[in-house]
Amino acid sequence: MRSHATYIAVDGLSFSYPDRRVLTDISLSVNNGEIVGLIGENGAGKSTLLALIAGELEPDQGEIYLPQETGFIAQETQLPFNSPAQALIDAAVAPIKAIEDTISQLSAQMGDNTTNEAVAEELASTFDAALHDAEEYGLWELDSRIEGVLAGLGLGAIDKNTPIRELSGGQRRRFALAALLLQPAKAMILDEPTNHLDDATVDYLIAELKAFKGPILIASHDRYFLDQVSDKLVDLDPALGPEGGSGEEVRQAVTFGGGFSEYLLDREQRRLRWAQLYVAQEAEREKLEKATGLTEGDIFHSSVSKSEAKITAKFYADRAAKTQGNRVCSARNRLEELERFALPAPPKVLEFQGIPEVTHQGVGEGIELRNIAVANRVQPVSFYIEPGAHILLEGPNGVGKSTLLSVLSGDVTATEGELIIPEGLRITRLKQDDQWTPEQLATPTAEVFAQLSHRSDGPDLSDMGLLSPASQSAPLGALSLGQRRRVSLGLILASPPDLLLLDEPTNHLSLALSEELESAIEKFPGRVLLASHDRWIRRRWTGKKISLSR
Repeated sequence: MRSHATYIAVDGLSFSYPDRRVLTDISLSVNNGEIVGLIGENGAGKSTLLALIAGELEPDQGEIYLPQETGFIAQETQLPFNSPAQALIDAAVAPIKAIEDTISQLSAQMGDNTTNEAVAEELASTFDAALHDAEEYGLWELDSRIEGVLAGLGLGAIDKNTPIRELSGGQRRRFALAALLLQPAKAMILDEPTNHLDDATVDYLIAELKAFKGPILIASHDRYFLDQVSDKLVDLDPALGPEGGSGEEVRQAVTFGGGFSEYLLDREQRRLRWAQLYVAQEAEREKLEKATGLTEGDIFHSSVSKSEAKITAKFYADRAAKTQGNRVCSARNRLEELERFALPAPPKVLEFQGIPEVTHQGVGEGIELRNIAVANRVQPVSFYIEPGAHILLEGPNGVGKSTLLSVLSGDVTATEGELIIPEGLRITRLKQDDQWTPEQLATPTAEVFAQLSHRSDGPDLSDMGLLSPASQSAPLGALSLGQRRRVSLGLILASPPDLLLLDEPTNHLSLALSEELESAIEKFPGRVLLASHDRWIRRRWTGKKISLSR
């Protein structure tokens, strides 16, 4: 059920898709003026939970409370591609502009001397409410507010009559964010809002969210963003604690206060405690299972004494049988109770296995870019990529970082300059957005991986620590964006190249896997050219940096 409130809350929320349970008994709350970050492993159900709260899905059970005017932006925004960008903005501010029409109509009605006193009082009350809404939603400053939001999100110079289909993915995302910030809302729900945003735009978004007076719930893998904006974190990772008696993997929300360092410490302590409880439980299980198979000799550890008279032998034998029966019965009862309330085994933590050594040709020669440019996309740039070099590409959106990576991978042809690449050098690019055919999305993930990696033996995605066995057997289309991102990583790691081109590699990845991926990149013996807006990566980058400009 859904109820209107001044806050965001869910109580006992559960949801299943036809083939799997996703969320079990989720409860959380977000108060006015509070920003809560929603985190968890890829596929833990973050986007599903936000879609349930936003009303796009219906829960199996549980209560949802939120304001009637709640703004929502999904991870994959569905926009009217044939409409101009201006249409998004107009639709967002239409309710605010309607307040002005209401005020004008009420003013005219209040000026009518023929209305009776009761009607006049009602009109005056409605007029005051309209004035209050106009003040709250900034009706009188709406034009400047629109320009300010568009400029803050880096959209000020874009022609608003441009059809949405002609905008880049990043521009479409920012227009969707602009519409969210401009619409009259009492609460906001955002799914991965910083995807495709540069530093300045993220900082602007942080300031906007902090100034918002209502409750905000955000699902994000952006560590810097969450660290700056969140008042608390809610983790949907099932590997945070045992769920006695369930015997299955469940998704329950665990709330953490403080920053990421406190969160990571607390989370690891919970995992350790679960592991300790499980080990103790299995030791007790083994003991009880052994006890149910006890013999008379197990109880007394010897046969009847030879010194005993025959008349007493039967007495002791009967007593032994009775004692054995009691102990076996007790052990059996305790074993049954243990089974009823058993803790499941702690879920295996997906550990990134790293990148094998490069053995391809051309590794001893350098790659040289001499005044490489692409008309209207990349300004002339020159640099040298020596063997083993790790280079970070920096620069705001629109300077051509992705385009430059495409030039190096051979997907885009430079319009100026010279590119020198040693013969036989293997180059692989991880694109910013994964692209899959309808046939691949309908195929079991393990089969897609085997076909694209050209290997039917050797480590699979589970062995590489990228997906669970259950996820591998599911159709690729049934996986979350983050899980599909792991498949793309696996395809590269299955046959590592001499030059690894990474375009926003941590997009959609869980926090834990992002950390592991960064560690593996540092140890990669081949060349790496990485473009990223992730400030956690850029702050800790120890290799060479190249800044592109417009």
